[in-house]
Amino acid sequence: MTPRLIVSDLDGTLLGGDHTLHPSTVEVLRSLVKQGHHVALASGRHYDDMKVFRDQLAIPAHLISTNGAYVHDPAGRLLASSHLAAEHAQALINLPRPPEVRLNLYRESGWHIDQDAPQLLTLHASTGFRYQVVPPAQMDSSGVGKVLYLGDPNALKRLEAQVQEAYGDALHITYSTDYSLEIMAGGVNKGVALAALLERLDLTPAACLAFGDNLNDTEMLNLAGEAQVMANAHPALFDRVKGAERIGHHGDAAVAKWLQQRFKL
Repeated sequence: MTPRLIVSDLDGTLLGGDHTLHPSTVEVLRSLVKQGHHVALASGRHYDDMKVFRDQLAIPAHLISTNGAYVHDPAGRLLASSHLAAEHAQALINLPRPPEVRLNLYRESGWHIDQDAPQLLTLHASTGFRYQVVPPAQMDSSGVGKVLYLGDPNALKRLEAQVQEAYGDALHITYSTDYSLEIMAGGVNKGVALAALLERLDLTPAACLAFGDNLNDTEMLNLAGEAQVMANAHPALFDRVKGAERIGHHGDAAVAKWLQQRFKL
C-alpha cells in the first residue's frame, strides 16, 4: 500500500454547518490512519482553534494554520512560521476602512480585534477560541501571521484593491469567505505549506488528496494529485483548480463519504 496524505480544509469542507466534526468523519479518518495514511488539517483558523479538532479526532494529524503561516506537527511542535514584515502589518493596521469593517490580527499568541464583535464567537463556539480586544493604536505589528478584515464584501473589495496596488506580490491576498479578506506575507498560502509538509513526509504531490471549498484553498488543491471541491464551494473555485472533482455538500459529511468509496472502507 502506498501511504497517502489526506489534507482537508475545515469550515465548509470537513466540518458540518454547525462547525463540528460528524461522527462518520472521525471514524473514517481514524481508519485511514490505522491503514498507514497521513492526515493534515489546513485552515485559515488559528492553531489554538484548530488543535481542538485534532484532539477530537485523536489521530496524529499535522496542522497548517492561519492559511499556511504556521505548521505544527502531531505533537504540537511548531515546524514553520511566516510573519508579515512589521512595516506591512503596521500599514494594514493603519489602512483607513469603513467603521463596520473589523480589523483582526492572528499572532502565535492569539487573536486581536479592534472592537468587540460577539457574533464572531459563534464560529468558534465548539472550540472556545476567543479574541482579545486591542485598540489599533496599541496593536503590535511584529509577529503577525495574518491580517484579517471582516465586513461587507464591497468594502473588502475596495480594501483589497488598495492593498494590491500598494504592495503587489509582497503580500498574499485571499478570501476564506466573501466577508473575510485575509492577508499574509508574500508566498504564504496553504499550498506552499503543504509542499513543505509533503517533502517532510517524503511524499510526492501525486500521493496527496486535498479537499476545500473556498479561494484560500486554491494553491493547496492545485498542488494535490487528487483535488476535491465541495458542492457548496465558492463559485469561482472549481474553475481555478485544474482537474478537480466536485463532490457532495459539507453538511452531508461528503468528505467522509468520498473517502469511504475511494479507500473501500
